[in-house]
Amino acid sequence: MGDSDVRAPCPPVVEYSAADQARAAAEVDALPEGTVVLQMLSDYAVLRDQARACR
Repeated sequence: MGDSDVRAPCPPVVEYSAADQARAAAEVDALPEGTVVLQMLSDYAVLRDQARACR
C-alpha cells in the first residue's frame, strides 16, 4: 500500500494582463443574457479559484 496522502500536482493558473481582462469583460458584456458561455465562464472562475488554493 502506498502513501494515502499523495496529492495530484496543482494545475497552473494562467495570468492575464489588465488589458486582456478589460477586453474580455467588454466582450462578455456584449453577450446576450442567458448565453451558455456565461455559465461556462463562471465554472472556469471557480476552477481558477480552486487551483489558486491548491498551491
